[in-house]
Order: sequence, then C-alpha cells, then structure tokens
Amino acid sequence: MLEVVFGLIAGTVSGMGMGGGTILILLLSAFMNLDQHVAQATNLVFFIPTSIAAIIINFKQKNIDLKVARVISICGVIGAVVGAIVSDKIETQSLKRYFAIFILLIAVREIYSLYKEYIIKRNRHNK
Repeated sequence: MLEVVFGLIAGTVSGMGMGGGTILILLLSAFMNLDQHVAQATNLVFFIPTSIAAIIINFKQKNIDLKVARVISICGVIGAVVGAIVSDKIETQSLKRYFAIFILLIAVREIYSLYKEYIIKRNRHNK
C-alpha cells in the first residue's frame, strides 16, 4: 500500500516537472529502508513511464523545444551511463551523503529564489 501512495506522490510531483524521482528516492530510502542504490535504480524504472506521459502531454501543448530536447537527451544518456558506472563504485553511505547534499543544495536554492522573489515584490509594493 505504501508503494501506491509513494507512486502517486512522486508521479504528481514528476508530472508538475519538479523532480518526482528525487522525492521517490527519499521516500524509498527513508520509509521503506531500501538501500540507496536500489532506491535510485527503482527511481530510474519509475522515470520511464512518468516521462513518457509527461512528454506526450507537453508535446501536445507544444511546450517542448525539440532542438534543445534532442541535445539534452543525447548528453543525458551519456551522463546516465557515466553516472551509473560511478554510482556502482560508491559505497552506500557515501551515496546517501552525496544525495543528502544534493537535496540540501536544491532546498537552499529554492529558499533563496523565494526570498529574492519576495524582496522584488516588496520593493515594487513600496514604490
């Protein structure tokens, strides 16, 4: 049952373009006690159908720049191969630590961008 809830949460976030896989890895490793390597590999399988669904919807809405998508996709496949090879060589504890740092950096960036947006709106309002 927990898998269904996690899938719905991660799928919703993924469909919104906000990295549902990151959420899924966190949920799988923290609440289902899956090894970090297993959680990340499971996320990759999850990524295929959710990506296809998002691609179809965004393609119909003409939200995809095919030229940019082609270059990013080719480089992404190369990066995925390199990343999988590197990840396999990293101990689970280190991989967890790197993942936590990654999540922390994303959180700091998001908080900073919200703060910056708040300051801009506040300055506009005070004029």
